[in-house]
Amino acid sequence: MKAPGDIVRVGVVGVGHLGKHHARLFQALQKAGAGCELVAVADPSEQARKVAETTYEVPAFADHRELLGKVDAVSVVVPTRLHREVASVFLENGVDVLVEKPIARTVADGQALVELARRHDRILQVGHVERFNPALRGIEEVARSARYIESHRLAPFSFRSTDIGVVLDLMIHDLDLVLALVQSPIKSVDAFGGAVFTPAEDMASAIIKFENGAVAHLTANRVALKPLRRMRVFSRDGYASLDFQTGQGMLVTKAPGWDFEQLDLEKLDRAQMGDLWKFVFDGLLQLKQLELNEGNPLQEELQAFLQCVRDRSAPRVSGEDGVAAVAAAERVLAAIAQNRWH
Repeated sequence: MKAPGDIVRVGVVGVGHLGKHHARLFQALQKAGAGCELVAVADPSEQARKVAETTYEVPAFADHRELLGKVDAVSVVVPTRLHREVASVFLENGVDVLVEKPIARTVADGQALVELARRHDRILQVGHVERFNPALRGIEEVARSARYIESHRLAPFSFRSTDIGVVLDLMIHDLDLVLALVQSPIKSVDAFGGAVFTPAEDMASAIIKFENGAVAHLTANRVALKPLRRMRVFSRDGYASLDFQTGQGMLVTKAPGWDFEQLDLEKLDRAQMGDLWKFVFDGLLQLKQLELNEGNPLQEELQAFLQCVRDRSAPRVSGEDGVAAVAAAERVLAAIAQNRWH
């Protein structure tokens, strides 16, 4: 455990599309006095290294192993196929690791990282950034008893993450969220999907049933014309609708003392009710607008990682959580394989 005044030396492996934001935010946290220092980055791309050296004024190495001895913790933001290889180097050498989602390409590779972290007593956090979205705190009451979850995650084709299909690229976000909300083993998975532009699946739809009776219907598509990130959660306590793309959300819950069975509908005088919407939502239900754009989820994720490094606490999204999400993804992919189009 680091002393309160100790500075956590951090590095970023992979400073491309997403990794550059890790580096930028670590440096912003450093300037804000958050007890960390971005000391170096690594990337095999000479162009990426030149940009990083100019932007962050830190050394940039072609080989990530050059960071050993210089850092206490790293963000691993490399292609998924390299997660196990790169993260293992740091875990084996006493460095705490935040690895971007998914934790690895397969459950076996992810589990290997979990076991390495345990063996070397290292922090292993997985970058499922949606877990740090403030909107999730606003729907905790409904989410605890979620019975049906529906999500749509669509993105235009970006030529990134083509080493994996849309299930591990996009749907993995919602698989992790659903597992965290439902807290029950998966009972069955039915899924359909197929390739459009790449060798892997570019669209997928899955219906997941859980042992506790909850059901999730997830759709992911990375060849859409416009981005879309929506989730709806239904439970015994109410209903939540989240639009991560527009930053809008809504939570509808029962008013205190709600008892629909005691409501005598035959005796209601609708003529005296006035505005039926007002009668329902002022008297029977409570509606709360949610602001999803508050805060910076990625920054909160990095801050949480640094806190874990300092006090050796368990990450909000552990290596085991990351493996569970990949295990769910593998079940979706297996179901897609049974329904593959030709």
